[in-house]
Amino acid sequence: MVHLKTLVAVLILVFCAMSAPKTSADNNGGVPALFSFGDSILDTGNNNLLITLTKGNYPPYGRDFPGGIPTGRFCNGRNPSDLIAEALGVKATVPAYLGGSLRDEDLPTGVTFASGGSGIDPVTSGIQGVLSLSSQLRLFEQYIERLKALVGEERASYIVSHALVLYSSGNNDIAITYYDTLTHLQPFSIYSDGLVSGSSKFIMSLYGLGVRRMWVFSTLPLGCLPGGRTIAGGPLRFCAPIVNLQAQFFNAKLASAVSSIRSRYPDFDIRVCRRLRGVLRDCSFWSFRIMYHAKCVSRSFHIRFLGFCASNGESL
Repeated sequence: MVHLKTLVAVLILVFCAMSAPKTSADNNGGVPALFSFGDSILDTGNNNLLITLTKGNYPPYGRDFPGGIPTGRFCNGRNPSDLIAEALGVKATVPAYLGGSLRDEDLPTGVTFASGGSGIDPVTSGIQGVLSLSSQLRLFEQYIERLKALVGEERASYIVSHALVLYSSGNNDIAITYYDTLTHLQPFSIYSDGLVSGSSKFIMSLYGLGVRRMWVFSTLPLGCLPGGRTIAGGPLRFCAPIVNLQAQFFNAKLASAVSSIRSRYPDFDIRVCRRLRGVLRDCSFWSFRIMYHAKCVSRSFHIRFLGFCASNGESL
């Protein structure tokens, strides 16, 4: 069984392998709050009250969360928003801004605006009825005004500028929108240019609102995920090379764009997080197994109550 510390190490050191943000005089090392934007990688429950089928607030989601409660996180326990916040000494769980249970005392230490199923392309969010990046940005602007009213303008500005912001997007654009809509009629190189441009604009909008520390997650190795293997991996469920190449192509462009932003704005501590491909490739090293099927009890997708892995601490 993989212990929580190992999982945290995987997420922090592999998923987001980079140096920690610059420190200052805060008790927790200079990070007073954590905010997250993007998709299901970071969503802690913003879809719960939306009219959408893309939800994580039903079993078996949440089976390892305290109390075994499905919270809207698209995983069995806590997700990277929570684990990174805890590792930085901020708090153990990051509430969803639209989760329905947000308290004023939660605001100064951060919330998540991420929405499962969202993407950079507005079409992606529209298809699934979830929060687009522009909607997430408007909610962040609303949050800042609430924070100012709560702690004052000077302290609110400090919190936003010293907070760590996580951003994960592009996965659903490549895996869903590009293949399931007429978008695939255009070359992927052109589509990916639009995605990178959209991400850059979103990042600069956050900068304009005072954000100065940001981790940008590259897309997952989409062709090696269980769903990708099931759809395009053949009878042996190998990684789907074309999808992986497209993800890598996008990631390279994204990294270049982030590097350009960092060079133009020296006060912007923005980094690109490494993806999980090493964990997927070397799962036995990390004591994980069952990498090829979309779930443990059949070769179909893991949807609602169709089943789940009994030994989820050993599966990925």
